Amino acid sequence: MAFLHRAFLPLFLHVCLLNWSAWAKVELTMHESVEVYLGDSAQIPCQYSFTDANNEPSFVMIQWFVRAVGSSSRIRIFYGDNKNQQIVDNNTDYSGRIEVTSDQLGTQLNIKDVQLSDEREFFCQVNGLAAGSAEGKTHLRVFATPEPPVIEGVLTGISVTSEVPSKVASCEARNGFPKPNITWYRNNMPLMSTPGHVNVLILSTRESSGFYSVQSTLEYKVVKEDKDAQFSCEVSFFVPAAIRTVESSSVNITVHYPTTMVELWKESPQGLVKEGDMVELRCQGDGNPPPPFTFNREQELDVDLESRGDVLILSPVSRKDSGIYQCRPLDADGYTEVKGEMQLTVHYLDPAVVVPKESEVMLKGEDLAATCNALSSLKTSTVWYKDGQQVGKGNTLHLKDATYETTGEYVCEVTVPSLPALHTSGSVHIIVQGGPQLVGVEQEVQLEEAAGRMVNLSCEARGHPLPSITWNIIGSQNWQEVVSKASELVAHSVVSVKVTSDISALCNASNDMGTEVKVFSIKAIPRLTSTAPFSPAEGSGVIIVVIILCLLLLAILGSVLYFLHKKGKIPCGRSGKQEITKEKTTKDDIVVEMKTNTKNEEAVLLKAVNGDKKGPSEQ
Repeated sequence: MAFLHRAFLPLFLHVCLLNWSAWAKVELTMHESVEVYLGDSAQIPCQYSFTDANNEPSFVMIQWFVRAVGSSSRIRIFYGDNKNQQIVDNNTDYSGRIEVTSDQLGTQLNIKDVQLSDEREFFCQVNGLAAGSAEGKTHLRVFATPEPPVIEGVLTGISVTSEVPSKVASCEARNGFPKPNITWYRNNMPLMSTPGHVNVLILSTRESSGFYSVQSTLEYKVVKEDKDAQFSCEVSFFVPAAIRTVESSSVNITVHYPTTMVELWKESPQGLVKEGDMVELRCQGDGNPPPPFTFNREQELDVDLESRGDVLILSPVSRKDSGIYQCRPLDADGYTEVKGEMQLTVHYLDPAVVVPKESEVMLKGEDLAATCNALSSLKTSTVWYKDGQQVGKGNTLHLKDATYETTGEYVCEVTVPSLPALHTSGSVHIIVQGGPQLVGVEQEVQLEEAAGRMVNLSCEARGHPLPSITWNIIGSQNWQEVVSKASELVAHSVVSVKVTSDISALCNASNDMGTEVKVFSIKAIPRLTSTAPFSPAEGSGVIIVVIILCLLLLAILGSVLYFLHKKGKIPCGRSGKQEITKEKTTKDDIVVEMKTNTKNEEAVLLKAVNGDKKGPSEQ
């Protein structure tokens, strides 16, 4: 190959000198740059032509050169002609990776498996002998897509009180070519470097592999509104004939800012607060991180109440715990004048006070007004009950024209409609005093009773003091008291008296307030007697037996007649038949006969009951 090179070059120069003036001038065209992805194949065209097409040289020499790395010198990598001569130089970076093709339009350099080191200038030189020579160049640009950007936010909190921008996040794009660029965004809006507010620090590194890695750090002067801001970075890089971008994920930073507003509220219980409840007050501010709080009452500002963080628990509360409560943050930045406050009202209901107290004695027919009151922080409702039944509403119960039915226990129940859990009650026992009052409308009772019988006479009297009952029996010496009992207001007595003649019995009920009498008049009725006593029940039984026997006899007689007729013992002539028919007893006749007998028996019974005596012939 070296021999061919030494032989070919002198011959070529000699031919060029002999024919310089006879050939047309050569013209050459190349692209300014060719762009290709790393690892792909690159095609660099070199087009040439001659000004005089009729005098084109028959022999054209073509050479390809490349710029040496780090210098201005050039290295030839290929030479040949427009015929069949194609030679790739040995011992270069492109030996075995390039191929040159030629046609009527020119020549083209093909580079396989493009490397980062291929990013340089390639020269095409065409020599047309007497037509002269021409040279052009193309810059081969190689592109490698970087890895997706990786963003890391600052984990510690950033204070808004910092006077200079603080580091917020860092972003890195690795292994790109050429060097990628990084842009920062806040809530999808680009951040530009601004002195005192936004600083962007860039660190580029050329790896041993030839790739570029770029690290960008964002320094930002945060404000309170940045607590919810999203920061992201975007890497932009060149690709053949375009620019592409890849955005990172978003990060949120922790912003520290002092408390400027505090709110205090009642966490529990829900609704109104009553004595005995457990109350939980919670304090919250807008500072970050949340500061601890101190609690106190407006009446005692110098006394700190014991609390747990942002919660104050009062248990159990009483009315003295009512008042204005305050909470203040303990910020390191000293916003001690910021406070939250609320009014706590503890509602109460005192025990009911009833007048008159416990019990009250009043005379029958009198009037009485009982009152029931309970001190409360809210509007109350009072209802009176007696024996479970409502008898009045309001604080005052009016009892008019008292009777013994008025006696009893009266209970007043006081409730708070707006806070049903608050309720109380009281009671008063009313005793109506008066003379005895016999139970029963009639003061005189008239009775009739058969002589010799025992009669029970009952007498019941109400009154206070409890009346005593005594009996005065006129007309009988055979009597005794069989029941004697008493309750709080009622005395009850029952005597059993044997009626021997007309009797007058007096029930006397008396107490210290008076006496009342009830009279029982009993008329004795002599017992009835009969010489021929007759029992209606026994008479009815006899009648039934007689009827049954008659029916049996008639049935037997009918059977005998029917038997004789079948045997021919009875003549079959008309006269015979008529006689038999006349004698035959029908069922209807039997019924009529029974009714007649029944009426006779009833007549006998009535006579016996009325005491009528039978004559000798009837006996």
